[in-house]
Amino acid sequence: MAVKHLLAAVAVIAALAGCTRVGKDYTARMEARQQAYAAAAGAPVNSFRYFSLWSWEPLSDQQLAVYTRSNEAWLIDLDGRCRNLEFTNHIGLTSSASEVSVKFDRVLTGPGDAPCFIKQIRPVDLKKLDSPQQGKPREVEEAARPAK
Repeated sequence: MAVKHLLAAVAVIAALAGCTRVGKDYTARMEARQQAYAAAAGAPVNSFRYFSLWSWEPLSDQQLAVYTRSNEAWLIDLDGRCRNLEFTNHIGLTSSASEVSVKFDRVLTGPGDAPCFIKQIRPVDLKKLDSPQQGKPREVEEAARPAK
C-alpha cells in the first residue's frame, strides 16, 4: 500500500514539474512578444481612428496589441489588470465618433467582466515588429519524391 502512495506522489510531482516548464515557456514567449511590440511602438498618442477590429493580441493582463487594419496596429496599455484579457476569445473597444481615446475609452472582455480603461496608446511600426507573421518566411522542409 505504501508503494502505491509513493508512486502516486512521484506521478503528481512529475506532472507538476511538467506544468511548471510549460508555464515558464509561456511566460518567456509573452515577454518576448511584449519586448518586440515595445521596440516597434512609437510615441504615445491621445487617440486613433477605429472603424472595425481586424485582429488583436493579448500581451499580458495589462497590455494588448490591436490591429485596425492588416497594416495598422496600436499598442494599448491598460490602467490596471484586465480580467480575462489573456484568455477571452473576443474583445470590444468603446469609441466615440469612431475614435478610441486615452483615459476615456475602454477594452471590454465579456459581459461579466469590468471594463478596462485605456491608459496609453502607441502606434506600432509593423516593419520593425519582430514577428513570425511579419517579414519572416516560413521554413520549408524539402525532400525528394521516392522513386516508383
